[in-house]
Amino acid sequence: MKKVLQISTFLLISTLSFAQVSKDRADVLKVLARQNENWNKGNIDAFMEDYLKSDSLMFIGAGGITYGWQATKDRYFKSYPDRATMGQLKFDILKTDFHSPKACWVLGKWHLTRPEKGDIGGVFTLILKKVNGKWLIVSDHTSQVKN
Repeated sequence: MKKVLQISTFLLISTLSFAQVSKDRADVLKVLARQNENWNKGNIDAFMEDYLKSDSLMFIGAGGITYGWQATKDRYFKSYPDRATMGQLKFDILKTDFHSPKACWVLGKWHLTRPEKGDIGGVFTLILKKVNGKWLIVSDHTSQVKN
């Protein structure tokens, strides 16, 4: 009887853990879908709402490391000054990996369709943390890949 109770408890905990990871994965994918949508509306301000508003935020790209939410936002506005430069964004999420109940690593590809400026794309890795029940990007490493 004791073994049955132990196995039942293990299965219940495993099922609950799996259900939570599935919900968290869905929530992280919603963050990325919202970012994609806000980018395609040309709304960098709304796009930035899914980043941690902190000086500890890191954006790593070809220009090096940018620290801080405001500096990252300023970098986006400088790099993408108009709709033609922003283009239409498409994400392809390749992998999500939960390192803990409050930390997720995401690997993906990005592509900007830009008829006037030429298409560009590349890869990214994100680290998201669950802060006050909300998944936020705390580190973004985005690289452009030359075709």
